[in-house]
Amino acid sequence: MPLASQHLPKPGGPVFLADGGLETSLVFLEGIELPCFAAFPLVLSDEGRQRLERYFVPYLRTAVERKVGFVLDTPTWRANADWGAKLGFSPQAVADANRRSVAWASGLGAAFAAPETPIVINGVVGPRGDGYQTGTRMSEDEARRYHAPQVEALREAGADMVTAVTMTYPEEAIGIVRAASDAGAPVAVSFTVETDGKLPSGDTLGAAIERVDRETAHGPLYYMINCAHPSHFEVAVSTGEPWTARVGGVRANASTKSHAELDEADTLDAGDPVDLGERYLGLSRYLKQMSVLGGCCGTDHRHIVAICDAVLTRAGG
Repeated sequence: MPLASQHLPKPGGPVFLADGGLETSLVFLEGIELPCFAAFPLVLSDEGRQRLERYFVPYLRTAVERKVGFVLDTPTWRANADWGAKLGFSPQAVADANRRSVAWASGLGAAFAAPETPIVINGVVGPRGDGYQTGTRMSEDEARRYHAPQVEALREAGADMVTAVTMTYPEEAIGIVRAASDAGAPVAVSFTVETDGKLPSGDTLGAAIERVDRETAHGPLYYMINCAHPSHFEVAVSTGEPWTARVGGVRANASTKSHAELDEADTLDAGDPVDLGERYLGLSRYLKQMSVLGGCCGTDHRHIVAICDAVLTRAGG
């Protein structure tokens, strides 16, 4: 049974950790081939599930040790119709992979859940495009129809919530929020930004959040920022404008490089874990309600430990 909404992450609530950069860790640190940067096929084999478990277990142990919650993502960022087709998966096979991802995550999370470490099974819904550029822009209704099969599969399999991750323009985020509402799934939205703090579409972060809230009656539980270095969006969130109170989490990159530079890189830029932790501490001064702490491209377990310890030390946790 999915968790009741009062037990899910929320702005200003208890701290929840998340993992780092799943795909970049598997590709660059583990040497695993991920065609189209898709991790969801791993849940279909014993070896793949074991690799995913080896990746996630250190993060889960850290959450248990620090006595904080954990948002356990399904590896389904690419598990939609377009990316599935590129990998040779039928729509039915993609839906099955989403369901099996939830089942796998639920089993792993159950082994670590404790009163002081609630585990949230989060169904990840990625962009129809590549997440680094807007590309073809869907309308809100098109996005709702497009993402509905994945959202429904994740929720029906028992995901506690879904999160739209690496959103590059507001319309797609609105469509996913509406699809989640149709499926009865609590939902969060995570936007990505370029080095200038704006979405790849050119929308400001504030305008995007305000638009999604306006057109979905404040549908998301909270918003996040992912796949960007804190230096890219610190100025935007430091304004104290009302929309910043809706930002409940950050999953930043370790690298200061732009999306275009990261897309062309053939080596991993892991940055400096301690520096990243200090930057999260700096962000927490503006985003006092930030409760979900994780990483994105280039980050691994070291970064999450540094982030957690920096922010919890300030909070006296």
